[in-house]
Amino acid sequence: MDRLTSMQMFVRVVEKGGFSAAAEDARISPTMVGKHVRQLEDQLGVRLLNRTTRRQSLTEIGQLYFERCKQALLEIEAADASVKQMQLLPRGVLRVTAPATFGGQMLTAVVRAYLERYPDVELDLSLNDRVVDLVEEGFEVAIRIGALPDSSLIARPLQPYRAMVCAAPEYLARCGTPQTPQQLVKHNCLSFAHGNRYNLWQFSQAGVRQEIEVHGNFRANNGLALRTAALNGIGIIMQPEALLRDEVSAGRLQRLLVDYELEHRPMHIVVASNRKMTPKLKSFIEFVVAHFGRDSEAGGVALTGLD
Repeated sequence: MDRLTSMQMFVRVVEKGGFSAAAEDARISPTMVGKHVRQLEDQLGVRLLNRTTRRQSLTEIGQLYFERCKQALLEIEAADASVKQMQLLPRGVLRVTAPATFGGQMLTAVVRAYLERYPDVELDLSLNDRVVDLVEEGFEVAIRIGALPDSSLIARPLQPYRAMVCAAPEYLARCGTPQTPQQLVKHNCLSFAHGNRYNLWQFSQAGVRQEIEVHGNFRANNGLALRTAALNGIGIIMQPEALLRDEVSAGRLQRLLVDYELEHRPMHIVVASNRKMTPKLKSFIEFVVAHFGRDSEAGGVALTGLD
């Protein structure tokens, strides 16, 4: 017999005043109630109840065991209730991974609103430009930029990740301002060192797409480092609008080639297909979609499930 069930039956016998009343309350036979109590006594090697033909009473050690059992059962009940509560409200640690620039500049900027709305959630954000294995590395959700290969991930599309070409006024005064993408080959272009196509910049105009192979004396695998290099007049960069927008507004960087459309990379929020949709995970996905989803500029969208 289950030890926990036997403890519950023993407590019920004491509280109800007898085997028959406990059996009626538990909807089992008095014989089964008696077996549970006897099993506890056999396991403990003591008598818990003094039995007569008319009534049962606790022994001295039975009284102590009853009090401890009752407290233990209350603790178990509280533990069960806390688990059920966690299934209803967002709470606990949520491990998220995102690309360094998007996570550091855009996602972190709106995280405060999420944490204020769900104060029982702790957000553990890891910024990394490599493709992270969600299952192997223990992440519950990720932001991915670029085309998604076939995988076991479930994805929700977000707004495309847009870039701009910029340089410091000081660099442009020294080296001139390119008027077409082709003229970039004569400039010092600072590339994002990721993958084997880091120095291929793509543009389109009137539906005509062109790919320019640029060169420069500095590259980095971090957008903030490239922005700092551009601010110091080292060369021209192509980086996300979110990273450069404030610098352009302040005049510290100048936007270039505005008549050309740059490559827009798709962006998704993804989870593993076998990941349970807990309240904390669902609330975070809804929050990200509301701020960065395709319809977010029109006031946000609601998420009823990943599609």
